Amino acid sequence: MPVVVMAQYIRPELLPYLCPLSFYFAMAAGTIAHNHNHVPTFESKRMNAIMAIWVSVFYGYPVFAWVPTHNLNHHKYVNKPGDATITWRHTNSNNIIIAFTYFFISSYYQAGPINEYKQKAKARNPKLYSTITRQMNSWLGINALLLAFAVGFNYWRHGNAGALQGLYLFVMVTLLPSLFGTWSMMWFNYMQHVHADPWSKYNHSRNITGYIFNFLVFNNGLHTVHHANAGTHWSDARAEHAKIEHLIDPRLNERSFLWWVFRAYVLSIFIPPFRTKQVGRAPFDTPDAGVVDAAEVKTDSVEALDAGANAQMV
Repeated sequence: MPVVVMAQYIRPELLPYLCPLSFYFAMAAGTIAHNHNHVPTFESKRMNAIMAIWVSVFYGYPVFAWVPTHNLNHHKYVNKPGDATITWRHTNSNNIIIAFTYFFISSYYQAGPINEYKQKAKARNPKLYSTITRQMNSWLGINALLLAFAVGFNYWRHGNAGALQGLYLFVMVTLLPSLFGTWSMMWFNYMQHVHADPWSKYNHSRNITGYIFNFLVFNNGLHTVHHANAGTHWSDARAEHAKIEHLIDPRLNERSFLWWVFRAYVLSIFIPPFRTKQVGRAPFDTPDAGVVDAAEVKTDSVEALDAGANAQMV
């Protein structure tokens, strides 16, 4: 990842060839951050702290934010009422506009658990709060250094025109890929849960089972087993999925990621039968209270726990 970034800053003519890699690596950094927060990569706490900062820079946001919104909240409710990341916030429909804008709506509602997590860490867990501030300061500081290098190096080579080129390079090589990294992670969450049945033991998530896709995203396409046991290492997900694949509704096991996207968001515009449909019980149709209004749903509270803490499904 650093090589791809620096190569484009130093040799701007490589931008058309390497820029797509910057976007992929930002998305890949998101999946690495996800896996790292569930199952820390190293035994050494120091190495895990360094890993978290390194991934934060390329992902686009300090990775501690995964813990309150994902580990402690989403894994507990899995798109039920109480989940900050519900896919049915304003509608249970699924189309390209709703899928694209989900990031902006979900970001707003995830800010609550993140802020609560930081406040509780500051009040009750100084060590965790130090980790949070270290990640925030490192993320901001390294991005500032990257911007300074891109502008300064190209100014040194080409004067004022080079400074503007350096700013353009920072936007294309670092800023936009970072935004894509965070957007893609939230969209993956959306497509894996929209129209699935959160009340079911096996049908709460959509899986992409293709080998190439899962190679590129470190098995994050195999989502049902991930929710069944978030502490399972990502490299074991394929074997675990094989054990329960026959118990999952076939409509939630998709072989091809690209075909599903094309079918759900392009063909469905012209051919309505290609639209996704609710599988099983809708997330807002609660067994105890009946249908609930999304506008009245409150995000559940979270505690200040470290990475590696994974809530159990309720």
